[in-house]
Parts: sequence; structure tokens; C-alpha cells
Amino acid sequence: MPVSPATGDPAGLRADHDRAHAELEEADDHDDREQIAPRTGREHIVSTRTVPTTAWISWIALALMTTSSVASLRPSPTMAVYGLAAVFLYVVPAIVFLLPTSLVSAELASGWSGGVYNWVALGLSKPMGFLAVWCQFAMTIFYYPSLLGYVASTLAYVFDPSLADSGWWTAAVIVVMYWSGVWISSRGTKGVAGLAGGGLVIGTLLPGALLVILGLVFLGQGNPSAAPMSAGDLLPAWAGLASLVLIVNNFLSYSGMEMNAVHVSSLRKPGKEFPRAMFVAMGLVLLIFILPALAISWIIPADQLSLTAGVMQAFDAVFANFGIQWLTPLIGIMLVLASLGGMLTWLAGPSKGLLLISRQEGYLPPFLQRLNKQGVQQNILVVQGGITTLIALLYAFIPDVSSAYWIFSVITTQVYLIMYLLMFVAAARLRRKFPDHPRGYRAPMLVGLCGVGFCASLAALLVGFVPPSQFGSGNPWVYLGIVAGGALGLGLLVPFLFYRLRKPSWRLPEPSETSTP
Repeated sequence: MPVSPATGDPAGLRADHDRAHAELEEADDHDDREQIAPRTGREHIVSTRTVPTTAWISWIALALMTTSSVASLRPSPTMAVYGLAAVFLYVVPAIVFLLPTSLVSAELASGWSGGVYNWVALGLSKPMGFLAVWCQFAMTIFYYPSLLGYVASTLAYVFDPSLADSGWWTAAVIVVMYWSGVWISSRGTKGVAGLAGGGLVIGTLLPGALLVILGLVFLGQGNPSAAPMSAGDLLPAWAGLASLVLIVNNFLSYSGMEMNAVHVSSLRKPGKEFPRAMFVAMGLVLLIFILPALAISWIIPADQLSLTAGVMQAFDAVFANFGIQWLTPLIGIMLVLASLGGMLTWLAGPSKGLLLISRQEGYLPPFLQRLNKQGVQQNILVVQGGITTLIALLYAFIPDVSSAYWIFSVITTQVYLIMYLLMFVAAARLRRKFPDHPRGYRAPMLVGLCGVGFCASLAALLVGFVPPSQFGSGNPWVYLGIVAGGALGLGLLVPFLFYRLRKPSWRLPEPSETSTP
């Protein structure tokens, strides 16, 4: 991502770069307790400069990008099966996960540029930093099929609702949409910000508000709620640990608040504007998740909800009540635009962070580090696309599309939670090791927040290996093997092999020295 240079002197930029690496080497020595030099606005552990010119974005655009990458109407049907208890199941993860993640990442980004790799590398070590940024990137391999599976079921309502249960239809949509996103992302990041923000407003805020308003009118006309709405229903019924496994998916729903920290150097006043963007995004995320989930629970009985097509079911039922079902295809297109905007944000963020540290430290083969004329990591996106295409084909061979959707979502959560465990530990250590290092924002009780976030992430990681009761009486060991194999293999084994097999020749020049303006 572009960096705001205080001068146009390339030698000055190189000096900053060398000083930043000296800081990282000192941080790796646990006996060295000297404080990091004050941040000037240009220095950071890994240079995030990819093109010679600066492209500024506003904090509002960053807030919308962050909201777009985190919030959507997609998980609403998953939690709507709990009725009013969805409020409890959203608020608790928000307190123990969303709040710590937002505040901690705001402090880290306002003090150290470069994203999660720099934070974990300074707080723990370079190998742990690589593991963190790898997990942030690798989770998207399963995230895209689950996200685009939702897109496929939504598009089915535009053309033929029966297609929502077709694995071949789902696989085809995943492949076409992903590669279209790669083409758009390869054109540069500034356009991604505009598309993500526009997709959020058109495809999430407006349809979500419409769903809630019509849901209230639906109840106001005297129609009974499909889910009980008494005070006693605020807490979910307890039927063993498996009955609450769906709450793990909420950690995935809230994940990504820190992901856009790689764009902090594109803000004019990052110390003030990044925390501001995080707080606005956090409020929008809560509203988008809770209110539409309730509206769906008012309209659709829990036993009739599809985990992927529930949003369109809700809109279709509401529109049928008002005699305006002709709006259903339009809403479907709007929801698809929002999901594609979120996908573009994910394409532009984690893969960029992985590229930057791989070029500097030689963690990936040179082929994966090459840039196109716009300075975009096109080879990483293409290889990732090949894997995504193979995963998409699984939809064609798994009879129950909802089960495939759920399993991919759980694996995504497990891999991403490894990164959060590292981030919370690193943040606490940075506060204690470098208490006087300049930060544009200081989170209150940061060590306590890190402790709460770490415990919540670890609990979610462990619970994620328990098969949910909603998916029948299948062999739990098969479920455990699939989830554990996918999460541990992708999240730990693959980065370990890259790290052990790396060669000195894998270190490449800075992107700014090789990319074309």
C-alpha cells in the first residue's frame, strides 16, 4: 500500500527502511529492553510502499471498507434460528471479541504501520509474525467458497429458486465470481475502496434497513412472529455443548476489523483517523448483524431456514405479504453487490500483507512475489484462485450444500483464530516492552482486553471442533477429522514448510523498486 513520505528523497526512504529493520532485530532479542525510536510517520518494520505515488483515502472510506469486509446479511439466517436469543448470541461475542479486536488493532495500527506481521514480529518474533499474516491470508482460501456459496444461493432467487440447492450451480458461480474479482483487484486498490463502500451501502445497509422496516410493519399488522419474543427467550436453550456451536460462526462474522490496518498509511492522519474508522465500523457491524437476524426470525420458522438462502427467503416472504414480490430479484442483485464488495476488500488486504513481508524476508518463492504493472500481487491471487476453484468443485459432489457451507465456514474461523491468539499476545507484550512508544490512540486497559480476547478466541477455537446438533447424527470423528485437518494443515503445516524451505534467493527488492507506476 502507498506510504506518505515526508520527503521525496529515495535515500531518505532507504534510511528509514534500514532503521526500521534495526528496530525489529532489537525486538527479537529478549534481553534488549531499549525503547523503539519515536514514530515519524514514515518508518515501519516492513515497507508498505508498492507504487511511487500516494493515493489517499478518507477515514470514512476506510470505515466503510472495514464494515464491508466484516458485516453482511449473510450470517443472519444462521442466528435467526435462535429467535430473540440471537441478540444474546451476538452481544456476547461482541463484548469479548469484537470490542477487544477493534480497540487493540486501533492502538497497534496507530503506533506501528504494516499490519499484523509487524505487530506480531515486534511483540513475539519474525517466524510468529509470518505465521500470523499467513493465517490472515490462508483463511480466505475457505472464506471465498463460503462467501460465494451465499452469492450463488442469492442469485438463484433472481433466476430460479430451485438452483439454490444445486451443487453445480454453486460451483459455477464461485468460479466465475472469484476470477472476476481477481481481474478487478489486479487493476489497483483505490478502485476497490470505492466498490467496497458502494457495495456496502447499496447491498447491505439499504436492504437490511428495508428488511427491518417491513418486518416491523409485518408485526404491526397483527401477524404473529415465527419465533417467540418473550423476555424468557432472550437466553438460548441449553441442550449440551453442541447446541451452542453455531456461536463460533459469530467469531468469523466479527473477524476482519484489523485486516485493513495495511491501509493505515493511506490516511492523512492515521493516528486519529484509524481509531475513528474502527469505532464507526464497530457500530455499523452490530446494527447490521442484530436487527436483520431478528427480522428474519419474525418471518421464517427456524425449521424452514436454509443457512445460505435464508436472507432471500425472508425478503420473499415479506414481499409476498405486501404483494411486491417483483422486488425479490432486485434485492438479490443488491445483496450480491455487497458480497462482491466485501470479497474485493479481502482480495486486496491479506494477500498484500503476505506479499510485502515475503519480499522482504524471503518467505515465499519468487514466482508468488511478482507484481503486475499496477503493483498488485497477481500471481498470489491466481494460485489462490486455482485452489478456490478446486474447493468450489466440492459443492458439486456434496449433496447437502448447507453442510458444505458450514464446514468451510468453521475451517475459516479456526485458521483465523490462530492469528488472533498471536495478535493479542503481541499487543500485550508491546504495551509492556515499549510503554512510551508514540501511539495515536491508547486502548483503555489494553492488557485486560488482550486477556479477554485471547480467552474468547481460544474457547471459540476449541468449541469449533464440536459437531453442531443442527446437522444430524453423523460420525463426530469424521467431522473432527475434516475440520482439524483443514484448519491445522492449512494454518500451521503449510507456513512451517514455507519457512523451513525458504532460500536466500527468495528475498526480492522492494516493490517500489520493481513495480511500474
